[in-house]
Amino acid sequence: MKHKILGFIGAGNMASSLVGGLVADGYPARNIWVSDVDETKLDALSLKFGVNVTGDNRRLASLSEILVLAVKPQMLREIAEDVAESVAGTRPLVLSVAAGIEEAAIDRWLGGGQAIVRCMPNTPALVKTSATGLHANDKTTAAQRSEAESILRAVGLTVWVEREAQLDAVTAISGSGPAYFFLLMEAMEGAAAGLGLDAETARLLVQQTALGAARIAMESEEGPAELRRRVTSPNGTTERAIGVFEAKGLREMVAEAVAAAHERAIRLSQELGGE
Repeated sequence: MKHKILGFIGAGNMASSLVGGLVADGYPARNIWVSDVDETKLDALSLKFGVNVTGDNRRLASLSEILVLAVKPQMLREIAEDVAESVAGTRPLVLSVAAGIEEAAIDRWLGGGQAIVRCMPNTPALVKTSATGLHANDKTTAAQRSEAESILRAVGLTVWVEREAQLDAVTAISGSGPAYFFLLMEAMEGAAAGLGLDAETARLLVQQTALGAARIAMESEEGPAELRRRVTSPNGTTERAIGVFEAKGLREMVAEAVAAAHERAIRLSQELGGE
């Protein structure tokens, strides 16, 4: 991929993770610009990665061939409208990592006619293990799709969805998903304490078990049902525990929880992307 001028509006955790991943992958720091109102964050990024920094969003937008909007959803409209004139002539590829804001709204705020890719990464981007859902609008070329994918791959796995509405499902699964696993880990640590293990031992056991299970799942050609079957001996301890989960309706509970997250994602999109 040609190393274009890449600009980030926003210097928070997601932008920092992407910048770090890109620089580690060989993207020239001199080709990366970051803007933010927080000079402390900018100074930290400049010192750590050697990227260019500015407090001027319009200047950054006018320089960028690829523009990443890495701000909170509530801030996106104000920032997009502010840089609309700057991007009108340059027509950069615009990547948005702001959850819930639809491409049509972003395009409208930017003045119209922009190539836009919505990206739904999750917090494991902080440790380069993100799962990111992507969708491009009809102004985005195949080459631009490839550029967007290359940028997000710097922090983990990427998948494209056919319909933009499916990003709400991505939000409910991988966007919110880390918290689901953290809740299970929290519950397992509590159960371990109830069995007499000290807190440090319980945490280490739970963390390593979660890591090991994820590694096996990622490296195996089998699905989770078969993997579970293989470690569940008849009349053993695992079978007894799984039986309790099934009897208490774990599957139904998970389905209900994910549906609630999905519904909320849709509502937020409607609320934040309105006229």
